[in-house]
Amino acid sequence: MKKILLLDDNEDILEVVNDVLAYENFEVKATTKSVEFMMIAERYQPDLIIVDYRLADGNGADLCRALKSNANLRHIPVILFSAYFQPGLNFMDFGCDAAIYKPFDIEELISTVNSLIHNSQLSA
Repeated sequence: MKKILLLDDNEDILEVVNDVLAYENFEVKATTKSVEFMMIAERYQPDLIIVDYRLADGNGADLCRALKSNANLRHIPVILFSAYFQPGLNFMDFGCDAAIYKPFDIEELISTVNSLIHNSQLSA
């Protein structure tokens, strides 16, 4: 079973995404705290990471950069989640492998997750 690590400070979003991905046969570890996120990612070694861009206790862009600069984690695909839209802001500049805007389409989420996990397995 493929593992997904999810960070969002909105409990409702966590619940919906967790339920959707669990239904799709993924093991999901979800958290609302960014403080220990890197340590959690190191221990859990997920197949994919989903991080909210704007967090109450941190910044998803900074976490994405940290993940992609960590030798033990850089191979893991990262999706940035965001309800924040600003002209000229390109989430790919933060090193993520995909961006999904809230409110999100469930089919887009599932498709993006499956595609990134499949592509990362091919390149491994």
